[in-house]
Amino acid sequence: MTPLVDIQKLYKIYRSAQGEVHALDGVSLQIYEGEFVAIIGQSGAGKSTLMNMLGCLDLPDRGSYRLDGQDIVQASDRELAQVRNQKIGFIFQGFNLIPTMTALENVELPLMYRRIPSRERRRLASAALQQVGIGNRLQHRPGQLSGGQQQRVAIARAIAARPPILLADEPTGNLDSRSGAEIMEILWSLHRDGRTIILITHDNQLAQSAQRVIRIQDGQIAADRRLVG
Repeated sequence: MTPLVDIQKLYKIYRSAQGEVHALDGVSLQIYEGEFVAIIGQSGAGKSTLMNMLGCLDLPDRGSYRLDGQDIVQASDRELAQVRNQKIGFIFQGFNLIPTMTALENVELPLMYRRIPSRERRRLASAALQQVGIGNRLQHRPGQLSGGQQQRVAIARAIAARPPILLADEPTGNLDSRSGAEIMEILWSLHRDGRTIILITHDNQLAQSAQRVIRIQDGQIAADRRLVG
C-alpha cells in the first residue's frame, strides 16, 4: 500500500549568530490514507516545523517528501499552492475568521479561489456548516459566536471543498474542555467519513484520542505508537 504522506530523511536547519538549530534532523515518516495521527512534542521539539512541511507551507533543506505520489520538494510555488488548495484543509488554534464576514461567507471564501461558481459555493459552504452542527448560524459574524462555534466555522471552511487531508494545529488550544471535546468528536466524525486527520499538539491527553501517536523530540522521531485500528 502506497503511503499518502511519505517523508524520507528530512532536514530543516535554521542559522543565526548563535549557531545552527536542526529543527528537523533526518525525519522519516509515512502516513496512510484514512489514518488519524497525532504528532506530539514540546515547544521547540520540531513539531511546528514538521507541520509546515506536511502542509507544504515550507520546504526542507534536504530530504524527500511525496504527497499522494507528488514530489513536493521539487514542486514550483504555483504547484505548492495548488496542493494546499486541493489536498489539505487547515485548522488552526486561532480561528482566522474574517470578522466582517458571516459564517457562510467565511466558509465560501476559499472556494472562490478555486473558482467554484457562486451557487455551488453557497451549497458546499452551507452543507459544511450543517455537517459541523452550526447550520443555524449561517448569517452570524464571528463576534456573535462562541469560541467553540468559531472553531466549527473554521472546520467547515477547511472541509467545504472535501480535501482528503485535514491538518489540525492545536485545534482545541483556545477552547474550554467541553468545547474542546466537541471539536475532537467532530474530527472523529470527519475521520469516519473518510478523511485522513493529522493532529499537531503538545497535549498528551489530546493525542491519546488519535489512532496513532508520533512523538517528536529534538527534531527527530522519538516514538511512533499505534493505539487503535
